Amino acid sequence: MPQKPNQSDQAAAAPARIIALDRARTFITLLVVVHHSVVNYTDFGSGDRMRWLGFDLVVLFNDSFFMACMFFISGLFVRDSLARRGAANFLGHRAFRLGVPFLISIFVLMPLAYYPTFLRYHLPETTDFNFFHFWWHTLTIGPWPSGPAWFLWVLLALDAIAAAIWFLAPRALDLLGRPIYALRYRPGFAFVGFLIFSIIVYLPMHLIFGDTSWLEPGGYPLPIQTSRILLYGGYFFVGVGVGAMDLRAGLLAQNSELASRWRIWLVFALLFYGAILLLVYAHHNWIANFNSPPRAWRTEYGLAFAMFSAAMTFAVPAFYLRFAKSSLRLLDALRPSAYGIYLVHYIFIIWLQYAFYDPPLPAFAKFAIVFTGTLSLSFGLTLLLRRIPLVARMI
Repeated sequence: MPQKPNQSDQAAAAPARIIALDRARTFITLLVVVHHSVVNYTDFGSGDRMRWLGFDLVVLFNDSFFMACMFFISGLFVRDSLARRGAANFLGHRAFRLGVPFLISIFVLMPLAYYPTFLRYHLPETTDFNFFHFWWHTLTIGPWPSGPAWFLWVLLALDAIAAAIWFLAPRALDLLGRPIYALRYRPGFAFVGFLIFSIIVYLPMHLIFGDTSWLEPGGYPLPIQTSRILLYGGYFFVGVGVGAMDLRAGLLAQNSELASRWRIWLVFALLFYGAILLLVYAHHNWIANFNSPPRAWRTEYGLAFAMFSAAMTFAVPAFYLRFAKSSLRLLDALRPSAYGIYLVHYIFIIWLQYAFYDPPLPAFAKFAIVFTGTLSLSFGLTLLLRRIPLVARMI
């Protein structure tokens, strides 16, 4: 006779997935692939000679919200996972799913990804660096980039803080969640509160450090954008608070008022993005010292950035919750592989950009080749990797 599962097995069993939030996370992953596919063809980048202004707008749009939103979504499931697993088991599980891929990324995947960049600026006849020389030079002398894997170590660090809080004061996360849960029928108040919170955690850091400063302790591949340390941590713990009481019946319930008002959050997001564009235009055309804009401009930009990030973090989950019962075949096909796509996509992006650097194709044509090629190859590789049981458990 089959044995009845014991209580510890039941406690560790994963709950049913919330498809709408999975779709939101997959959508952000697609934006990451788009972002990295276009940045080489913008004035933000310093790569291909073929460029298009429209891609600058895409990069500015994405960079102003998508990773903060990803941290928010990642925090939603932390409290329930801690309750099921306990602090130690939770942290071990996160180390397996985040720490191991991070180590593989910085030791294997990112050197493979960045090798074409080395080849572009060091022609074969000017150096004897083969890939293994380049790999050793990267690890011992540097620079040692982490690429998109920076998100993994930051998320793991935030998970460790959450586990420590749960271990030392288990009720603290519930106390964080109660005032948020109380706003489940008052999404307007929640929205205004989140706007104010976003300004508080971002604007001072933005004014102190600017947006070009990266903190990279000891030169190791552990970078984080300095001005966004509190933004990312704050969004993560707001996500923890939203999920602390009852995620399926709280602020992000499928039939919630927040979800039904997704158009309102999107309109606000577009208005705030319009303000960002206006400020960028002023920076390029009306400010005499481009490299040192006045404090008033920096304050206005920081406010617009924070409010846009907050509005989009409302709009994206709300949209997918509102249309949770709709058929979204592409996203649903990609959902189980989204994490794997995030981990491996950078290799294909840089190699394809390198392969199509010389042909005099329009910027949009190069982007189309890079994006479709990267998404197809990353998806295919992830499907193959997920056939390996241990890897499937990880990604």
